[in-house]
Amino acid sequence: MAIDTPTLISLNDACQLTSLSRTAINRYRAEGRFPQPVPVGFKRIAFVRAEVIAWIAGRIAERDAKAAKKDAA
Repeated sequence: MAIDTPTLISLNDACQLTSLSRTAINRYRAEGRFPQPVPVGFKRIAFVRAEVIAWIAGRIAERDAKAAKKDAA
């Protein structure tokens, strides 16, 4: 497999990576605050692993930006 080939992960794997429940991920999806799924079969979805990792990195960056702003004040 090529390194740049997108990897799909299940909703359960996304839950493990983010430490969020299925309900929380589905709520974030409905609000447009989580990467959109890829339909892979009848009633089956997956997520692009790199997009979930980028979403996690975004949460960390938000936290760090808020802390830096607070420290600067």
